[in-house]
Amino acid sequence: MSQVNRPETFECVDLPDGVEKVTFEKDKKVTNAGKFIIEREDHTIGNVMRMQLLDDEQVLFAGYRMPHPLEPRINLHVQTTAESNPSHAVIAACNVLIDKLNRIEEKFDAEVARKQREMAY
Repeated sequence: MSQVNRPETFECVDLPDGVEKVTFEKDKKVTNAGKFIIEREDHTIGNVMRMQLLDDEQVLFAGYRMPHPLEPRINLHVQTTAESNPSHAVIAACNVLIDKLNRIEEKFDAEVARKQREMAY
């Protein structure tokens, strides 16, 4: 079965020359709102970012969508209160997620080391 419309795997990962990983478009109608276009990403990062943004009290709305299933890009929409702005909210969410991932990695490494010590005896 041929999958003619399916992009090559490298097209879903490699960022083409001249394409920014993340771009921001300010919303012209809603204050403190905008859209982040994140290239070469999918539902995995979209949902994680949305959930982390919604934990922020300064964020009024966070959602994402993929414009098309064959395009490896998400549009992350964010609206904040007047005390913040979408860029600050996204940066804060990224920092919290980095901290969480670092803690997961530390726990994983500690558990692997514990198992290796157990197996050595």
